[in-house]
Amino acid sequence: MTVLVDAGVDTRRTRVGTLLLLMLFLLGSAAIRMGLHAGPAIARENIAEEMEGETSGSNTAPELAAQAHLKPVLAAFDEREVRIERREMLLEDRLKALEIAERAIEARLVELTAAEAALRQTLALADGAAEGDLGILTEVYQNMKPKETAALFEEMDPAFAAGFLARMTPETAAKVMSGLSPTAAYTISVVLASRNTSVPKK
Repeated sequence: MTVLVDAGVDTRRTRVGTLLLLMLFLLGSAAIRMGLHAGPAIARENIAEEMEGETSGSNTAPELAAQAHLKPVLAAFDEREVRIERREMLLEDRLKALEIAERAIEARLVELTAAEAALRQTLALADGAAEGDLGILTEVYQNMKPKETAALFEEMDPAFAAGFLARMTPETAAKVMSGLSPTAAYTISVVLASRNTSVPKK
């Protein structure tokens, strides 16, 4: 009986010792794992902090120097942009002025073309009227007595009288010429003969 009790106590002790060993092993394993994972994480954090400190501390002066160096360049770019905008505005104004001037010139050309057409029509009417008047006067002089017509032509400018004589029929012109003085007849004949000498032959 005593043997059995001792054996049971030993078995329990063995189990408790085994459990304690297992717990120690588990705790040790957990501690090792935590150390393995925590070490690199802490190292990474330290490296990141050092890098941040280095970048913030070491790059501040160069960045400030670069910004100070870039300020004149940026100011020059701004000034150039302002000048370009002013030039563009001036060019736009000039283009608008040219467009307005071109429109005014086109309108003026239209007016001048219309005025020229009206002037031509007026001149044609005037020429027609003058031609009609000369025709009427020529008929009047032809219907007059040759001596009376000759007396009138004696007082006229020779070129003017020659123009009327050129419009008359040859028979009537001959009768009028016979009534003129020799000097007037000669002068009018010269005018009549030289009227077409200045006309181009070709």
